[in-house]
Amino acid sequence: MRRKKSTKTTTQTSSSFPCTIEEFKETIKTALHHNPDLHLQDFTIANRRVLITYFTYQINKDQLNSMILRTLLNSQKPWDHNRIMNEIPIGTGENQSDSNKIAEILCKGHCCLYVEGDEEAVTFLIPELKSRQVGAAENESLVFGPQIAFNESLVTNLNIVRWGIDSPDLKMEKLTVGKMISTEVRVIYLDNLANKENVNTIRQRIEDLEVDDAMDANVLGQLIEDKSSSIFPQLLTTELPDRFLYAIKKGKVGIMVDKSPNVLIGPTSLFSFFESTEDIYMRWNMGTFIRILRLFAMMISITLTPAYVAALTYHYEVVPSSLLVSLGKSRANVPFPPVLEALLLELLIELLREAGARLPTKVGQTMGIVGGVVIGQAAVKAGFTSNILIIVIALSALASFTAPSYLMGTAIRVIRFPMILLSGLWGLLGIMYGLSFLIIHLLKLTSLGRPFLVPLYPLTLVDLRSSIFRLPWPWASRRPYSNEPQEIKRFSRAKALEKKDIDE
Repeated sequence: MRRKKSTKTTTQTSSSFPCTIEEFKETIKTALHHNPDLHLQDFTIANRRVLITYFTYQINKDQLNSMILRTLLNSQKPWDHNRIMNEIPIGTGENQSDSNKIAEILCKGHCCLYVEGDEEAVTFLIPELKSRQVGAAENESLVFGPQIAFNESLVTNLNIVRWGIDSPDLKMEKLTVGKMISTEVRVIYLDNLANKENVNTIRQRIEDLEVDDAMDANVLGQLIEDKSSSIFPQLLTTELPDRFLYAIKKGKVGIMVDKSPNVLIGPTSLFSFFESTEDIYMRWNMGTFIRILRLFAMMISITLTPAYVAALTYHYEVVPSSLLVSLGKSRANVPFPPVLEALLLELLIELLREAGARLPTKVGQTMGIVGGVVIGQAAVKAGFTSNILIIVIALSALASFTAPSYLMGTAIRVIRFPMILLSGLWGLLGIMYGLSFLIIHLLKLTSLGRPFLVPLYPLTLVDLRSSIFRLPWPWASRRPYSNEPQEIKRFSRAKALEKKDIDE
């Protein structure tokens, strides 16, 4: 959370240049609390002492030996910071005159060269980057489209984005978050397309943060979103480069955080969480059907179990008589009221899901299947629940898993619990109370100051074709108005609809 500025607990020791090698060593050691991994070695070249210092496990040893040490030791002329900058063949060199700054960047993969008696030191960024290879997405699987996913390396992720959008208009603004542990953040957008107000809002909120560190993109999203107390995420999180690039091309703004495999997209709407780039790769009618199916599944997941509880508690008259007999037989030996029975089963499903997610992959899959079947059958035979409720709970759980966004699917599952309680207290009237409160909350919610329910509120009929529906490509000649991009037109629809034979 945001908090007032506090004084750092690290020791602030400042050295004045020029100084001796011994003085510089003591200053750096004190600033880094005498870290045992700090390497300090000095050489005498042309009667002048040169000190090199770095963390042994954070720099690339090949670059250090071949580009820095070899160049230094093969020269018989005296060195100074100007000659180091001009003759050592690394383009990441920077002159430094503050020992505290030097100590800070040594922790980020820099090495430092200081010539005794010189007015400035020189630092080079030569990090030893350790990250997993680019692979398939684990949380957002696709049938069609690119199968690669972002990883924890910011350099790799930026390369993927630049490879996907090789345009000079692509801007990647560099920001830093964290008072105690600074983390690099990139704000990414198309300069000729993204709305400047959205860009300025994101930049201002990130720059105004006063936190110790930003651990992950999801944490940063909670810090800068409009209403962090809401159960609904207001910034879209994804690990898929194609989804990220597609959003950037629509005029949205992306956020990358170093050491995080997830990226943020904003502004976003509720319907964006039920879209997938797979809908774009499919035929338009298939994509439209699947999008509508996901939205329908969301309503089923929220209301099906509460409707069952309300019907059996207060409204037997809404149940067909033929089904009422089956319900009576199924619940004949159940000692609990419907609301408690439903809550117990919902809790059981969540326990199985969480256990399966935390166990190793092969064991987790077996646990989910075997645990669901065995416990479900045992619960029915023991008279703790009915067969029909197990079917209802299973349908609700399956419906919540259709959301492409894991965060949105989790939010839907959590919403079911208060809805079940309201239906148990007041029946269908309680469900209406719950849905009304939910709609009012969504109407008040915003994403970077933009309405969260767009294009339904405010009503923008032309944007329905790109959110709820997926029209054929020739009809998708304009970008969504709700993003307020600088350029609405994608291409000429008249030329896209024009058909020509090869001899024309």
